[in-house]
Formats: sequence, C-alpha cells, structure tokens
Amino acid sequence: MKKTLAILVLIFTTLGTFAQDVNKIITAKEALRIETFLASDELKGRKPGTPEIDKAADFIANEFKSSGLKYLPGLNSYKQSFTNIRTRFLSANATIDAEKIDEANVIAITTDSLIKINETSSYKKVVIGNTENLLQRADAIINAKSNQLVLVNSFFVNDFKKLRRYKRDGVKTDFSVVFVLTNNAADKYEIEIKHKITAMNYSNVVAVLPGKSKKDEMVVFSGHYDHLGIGKPNATGDSIYNGANDDAAGTTAMMMLGNYFSKLKTNERTLVFVAFTAEESGGFGSQYFSKQLDADKVVAMFNLEMIGTESKWGKNSAYITGFEKSDFGKILQNNLAGSAFKFEPDPYPKENLFYRSDNATLAALGVPAHTISTSKMDNEPTYHKQTDDIASIDIENMTEIVKAIALSSKTIISGKDTPTRVEKK
Repeated sequence: MKKTLAILVLIFTTLGTFAQDVNKIITAKEALRIETFLASDELKGRKPGTPEIDKAADFIANEFKSSGLKYLPGLNSYKQSFTNIRTRFLSANATIDAEKIDEANVIAITTDSLIKINETSSYKKVVIGNTENLLQRADAIINAKSNQLVLVNSFFVNDFKKLRRYKRDGVKTDFSVVFVLTNNAADKYEIEIKHKITAMNYSNVVAVLPGKSKKDEMVVFSGHYDHLGIGKPNATGDSIYNGANDDAAGTTAMMMLGNYFSKLKTNERTLVFVAFTAEESGGFGSQYFSKQLDADKVVAMFNLEMIGTESKWGKNSAYITGFEKSDFGKILQNNLAGSAFKFEPDPYPKENLFYRSDNATLAALGVPAHTISTSKMDNEPTYHKQTDDIASIDIENMTEIVKAIALSSKTIISGKDTPTRVEKK
C-alpha cells in the first residue's frame, strides 16, 4: 500500500511539474520572437536554394544550440545537407516498329539528362495490358529499380499522362523507366529522350535530446521551414509570401518544444526535433530525413503544420490527421482530460491530409506519424497568399496549442504509452 501511494505521489508530482514548467517556458512572448523573425520580409519567403532560407536555417540551428540540444548521430552540425535532383523534360524522339511516336506518348522516369535505347540495350521490355490497373502496375515496375521499357496499351490513352506524377525529383538514381503508349510489339525501336537536370543543395535542421532508459526509441517533432519565396505582387504591391502560418508557425512550435523538453529533462525516449526543407516543392526534406532513420525505432511523430490560426472549432482546439489509423490521438486526448483544450479527428477527410504533409514518408513505413493542424481547409483566407504574414497569426492561441502538445505528449516521451503502428503502404 505504501509503495502504491508513493508511486501515485510521484506520478502526480511529475504531472504537476509538467504543467507548472510549461507556463514558464512556453510563452507567447517567445512564440512571437521566433515567429517574427521566420516570417519577416528579411527572409523573403524562405524559398529553397536562396540565401534567405540559409539564414533561416542558421537561426534555427542557433536556437537548438541555445537550448542545449545535440547533433543527430553521424552529423557534425545541426544541418542535414543533401543534394536533390530536379528534372525538366526537353524532348523525345521515338520510333517503334517503323512507327513515329508522338512525344506526348513518351514519359521517362529518370535522373539522366540523355537516354538513348534500342532493341540491343540493357532495358527489359514490359507490357501493361488493357485489363491491368495502370498506376498499380507502374508503381511495381518503378519500385523494381531497374532499366525498363514499358509498352502501355493504347486503351490507357486518357490516363497515360497520369504517369507524369512519377517524374523523378529526388536523389540521383542509377536506373530509368521509359513508358511508351503503343500497341506495337517493339521488335525494333530507337528512342532518345532529353531532360534538363538541375542539382539543388538542401538542408534540414535537426537536433536531438538523448533519452534515458529507452534511448533507442525515438519520438520526432517536426515542422517545415521553407515557403514559396517571392512572386507576382498582389493588389497592395506585396510580393513576399512570408509563410507565417505555413509553416513558420509549426517550426516555431517545434523549436519551443525542443527548448521545453531540454529544460525539463524527463524524457526516457530520445526526442528528435527537425525543421524540414523543400516541403512546398515536393516534401524532399522529410523524404530524405526519413531514410536516415530506422523507422522501426520511431515510436511516434508529431508533425506541426499551420497552427497559427483558429481551427473550425475556435480557440483551444486542433485536429490530428489520420486519427483513425492509430491510437496516437486517443493518447493525446487522454493526457488532456479535464483541460480546456481539445484535439479532434481531421474534419477534412476528402483532402487526404494524412499523406499530404511531412509525416507521410514515416507513416508509409508504419510509424504513427501524424500532423497536428488548425488550418481550415475549406476556408483559410491566407493560404499560399502574401497575406500569410505575422499579422494573421493568433500568437496567444498558438502558444496554447504548443502547451497542449507538450502536455499531451508526456506519456509517449516517458515511455508509458506507445501508439499503435500505422498500416504500411
């Protein structure tokens, strides 16, 4: 009985410490300081490949250092740099069995600037017939990661262009897949395809708070720090897409949580804090980051995306994407029982938000990786507009959301709760 009482006292003391410290460390003043810089005109919209996003990365790295966070093992700084290949189609000349093929009916998934193949080349010839599922078969073919010439039956003339979604932007690969819309057998063929290849240097910004008894188990907190940069001026002459809500807000929250947990020092699991780059241009930062981790050791991911405005339910509320895919959301709700804050299931299921943000890659690998957001997807007036600036942010409400995330995550970072896994894709 005494032992039980002692444990209960310890639990309630710990919870009280969480609640007491969160109000001292996570403050509206701090949120405003970070948000104001990340969403400033000085950073010109934080577009990848610009000096301004490098300045934002340096700022985030300095904040991590001030919080006492460590480097990700294997790195010698907070920056996780990588090169991303971007491809732009230039031309295609193809003749199959003496028939000239329209270049619109040739699609190459490649990172090579020039592809020249014929019947003597080392390309395996594959046929997608008119009774098959085009995209499912294309998925399987591309995932084989080998040089292949794919003859797509003309039955798919209206869907063939959908194969362009597989356009190869990402890391350099050593194989190419060429799709041609034709009913010919391709006993004899000549195909030449040209692309412009551009190498883009990107950097995520990553920090770690090592765990104690469960240090090999990781919990990830993330937000993307890139945005759209500078565009055509609007009616007021403003050309800067500041991205205050999208996603300086999520990045600010992630940084504040890193500082909070570093000061608290109660995490049994290892906590990873990451600001992703290139989300707006294809999620390349999160894709690269996810491949550097052992997904089986990541027990949860809190991806923070657009939390600077009120949700459809008003203040003190946010939603969790993919709520039904694991018990992650229920754990957070239980940890906030009795409080004024509410986490709700995603109210926009038709938007498929679960696989549209930086949580997607780890989620596809089975991690209970969920995005927390307040964005009103049916009516968010500043979304991808120049008006998404610091004036549009409700700092007080945003601060309460960050506190709610800090408190609701406590049993996950302590190792008491482990969310169920998401079905792998």
